[in-house]
Amino acid sequence: MTDEERKYLLTRRALLIGGAAALVAACSRGDRNEAASTASPASGTASGTRLTPTPSCDDGDEPTIEQTEGPYFTPDSPEKSDFTGDVSGGTKMVLTGTVLSTSCEPVERALLDFWHADDSGEYDNEAYNLRGHMFTDTNGTYRLQTIMPGIYIGRTKHIHVKVQAPNGPILTTQLYFPDEAGNASDGIYDQALLMDVTDSGDTKNAGFTFVVET
Repeated sequence: MTDEERKYLLTRRALLIGGAAALVAACSRGDRNEAASTASPASGTASGTRLTPTPSCDDGDEPTIEQTEGPYFTPDSPEKSDFTGDVSGGTKMVLTGTVLSTSCEPVERALLDFWHADDSGEYDNEAYNLRGHMFTDTNGTYRLQTIMPGIYIGRTKHIHVKVQAPNGPILTTQLYFPDEAGNASDGIYDQALLMDVTDSGDTKNAGFTFVVET
C-alpha cells in the first residue's frame, strides 16, 4: 500500500468516526427534546394548569443550623401570630416562610416559638410581649406579624426561634437581617441564617425557610 492510499484510508476513517459521533449527539439531543416535550404536561394537570412547586430546601438535606437560646427564653408562651399589639412603637414587619423536613417535604403542624427585643433593644421578661408560638398549616407555611427588633447591647439585630416538627427534636436558632452594621462584629451571627428582607411601604417583609429533622 502506498503512502497516498494509506493517507486516504486514515482520512476516510476519521470522517466516518466523526460522522457517527455527530449522529449519536444529534440523536441524544432529539431524545432529550422528546423527553422534555413529553414531560412538560406532567408539571401540571390534564388541563395544563401548572402545579405549585415544592419549596426548595436551604441546604439540600441539611437541617437549619442551631444557635444558642440566649438568656431570655420564657416557656409556655401564648399561641399567637401577631405581636404588633404588644408594643406601641417600632417598624412593622411580616415574617413568612415554610418549615421543611430534611427530605424537603412541607411539615404540617410544626411548632414555631418566636421571641425578640422591642425597638429599643429591651426584652419583656415579666409578661409575653413580643413572644408567642404558632403552628404551620397543611402546606408547612407560617406567618408572623411583629416589629423590627432593636439592637440589644453587644449583639446585632436578631430574632430568636424554636422550631419543632410533630414528635421531632427541637431546633433552637436565631434569624438575622442583611446589611446590618453589627453583623460583622457579632460573634454569634451566621450568614446562613440571614432572612430575605424587602421594603413594602412602611412595613418590612421578611422570609426564611427552616429545614428540620422529623
